[in-house]
Amino acid sequence: MSRRRTRLPIGVQLVALLVASLLAAQAINIALLFALPPPRPALYRLSEVAGALKGGSLLTRDGRPLTRAAAAGPPTPKADSDPMAVRAQMSLAATLGRPVADVRLYPDNGAPFFGMMNRRSFGVARGDGPPRGEPGPALRTGPGPDGDIAFVIRPGGRPPPGPEFKTFERSAGFRPRPGDVAVFGDFTAAVRNPGGGWTVVASTPEPFPNDWQRRALLWLLGGFLLVAPAGYLFARRITAPLKRFSDAADRLGRDPMGPEMSLRGPAELGAAAEALNQMQSRLRRFISDRTAMVGAISHDLRTPLARIRFKLEAAPPALRSAILSDVGQMEQMIEGVLAFIRDETLPRQRERLDLLSLVECVVDDAALVGADVELAEDSAPVIVEGDPSGLRRLFGNLVDNAVKYGGEARVRVSCDGDMARVEIDDAGPGLAPEDLRRAFDPFYRADASRNLDQGGVGLGLPIARATARGHGGEVVLRPQAVGLRAIVTLPVAPD
Repeated sequence: MSRRRTRLPIGVQLVALLVASLLAAQAINIALLFALPPPRPALYRLSEVAGALKGGSLLTRDGRPLTRAAAAGPPTPKADSDPMAVRAQMSLAATLGRPVADVRLYPDNGAPFFGMMNRRSFGVARGDGPPRGEPGPALRTGPGPDGDIAFVIRPGGRPPPGPEFKTFERSAGFRPRPGDVAVFGDFTAAVRNPGGGWTVVASTPEPFPNDWQRRALLWLLGGFLLVAPAGYLFARRITAPLKRFSDAADRLGRDPMGPEMSLRGPAELGAAAEALNQMQSRLRRFISDRTAMVGAISHDLRTPLARIRFKLEAAPPALRSAILSDVGQMEQMIEGVLAFIRDETLPRQRERLDLLSLVECVVDDAALVGADVELAEDSAPVIVEGDPSGLRRLFGNLVDNAVKYGGEARVRVSCDGDMARVEIDDAGPGLAPEDLRRAFDPFYRADASRNLDQGGVGLGLPIARATARGHGGEVVLRPQAVGLRAIVTLPVAPD
């Protein structure tokens, strides 16, 4: 038995793969955080918004575009009431010199789904004290509703303490001067026209995906391309022993006398492989004991048959002829059984071989003794793995049957996917459906075409099928318009 080499259990390996995947994902996220900081917020000074509402430029000094449209009524709020928006509306009214009732300023949360994904949080940044004509309630600092932040430069022009304003100031690139007010994020502003109707100005929404999102996606894709090969190799390391175990079980089903499985892999698979090897060992002993018993019985039968043949020398000629014929049949059957047992007990050696060359040798050997045998010109070379002597006996048996019972043999070798295919056609009378079903039964002979005068005992086809199945293949018979076709399939050797 092969030496057992055990790895960690499959469950431990799967947990390790999961933990490694999570750590790799977190590492990619951290690298993304440092390499691609969030984009600077979109800032709009209220003085620029007021200018656009009065008919001025729609492009801010930072190059951010605004849109302007005329409407019959005021815009509908797209979000819940926000104290920051109310104060920004009051500041905008003061900047325009209009009553607060004639001015609107609302946060814009964007359209569902994609608009929400690109939604920029709304907030207000103010300078020292309230703008002209405006009461001076202090805006709060720090987090606001839905993650929005409002900052106030307290009297004296000093920024509020804490990291929030410094982070905002650094990322936005905006340091409000006393009296300066700006909004950041998406918004809609409107003012009532003296002659009726409203002028509406709105921030331009960013496209989806924007530049930052595209770069983040490229980072994630690069991380996937970096992690995927390692994950594949790790998963392959886990599943490779399962593939070897499957192949070993398949070999056992085809050839119980083949080599034992090499015990490598996780602990669970090692235990299963050891059980498989023990089962194979028991099958070998069972087959060997049965074969030895049949061989011993067949060998011992030769002695009483020899005595019967000796005693028949004194029998009347008519009786002697009939009994000797039966004795001859029994002796041929015994010789066939012993020949089969000799083949089974010989050591087998599997090797890669060219099936076309092997079949060509069988055809040449048959042609040397005057048989009408021919190999098709369109036959193709196919590499298989098998026992050369066993396969020669297999094809020699089928070619001999075709010549003996069908007068000729026409042989063709081809490849059908992952299976090699050898077809042997004869020109004989064929077989009846009942005979075709039982053709592979041991010692069965079709009276019309297979009889003792031609030397058959009914073991050739069973032995041929056993040999083919031992190589992972099959032998079948197919009736043709004229004659019979024997088809042998064998697996193609892996590259």
